[in-house]
Amino acid sequence: MKKISFQENKNVIYRQLKLARVQKGLSQSQLAARMQLMGVNMDQQMISKIENNHRIVTDYELACFCMILEQDIAYLLEDFYKHHVE
Repeated sequence: MKKISFQENKNVIYRQLKLARVQKGLSQSQLAARMQLMGVNMDQQMISKIENNHRIVTDYELACFCMILEQDIAYLLEDFYKHHVE
């Protein structure tokens, strides 16, 4: 099975996700619980793996993170835009 990565990253939102979560005052477990309420099968360990750049993020997970954290997609993709858009 081919490993999915982008320039050695499993995802490009890990830094901004953690920052937004902490600013919102949520623990990883609380964020996972809110994801579950939206129908996304996710637990605290999955949030940890995402924040430590060890797990990919799907498009629907990204959309749900944005809704829960009250951030737009551009905010979570900020690091990507800074390094890859001219």
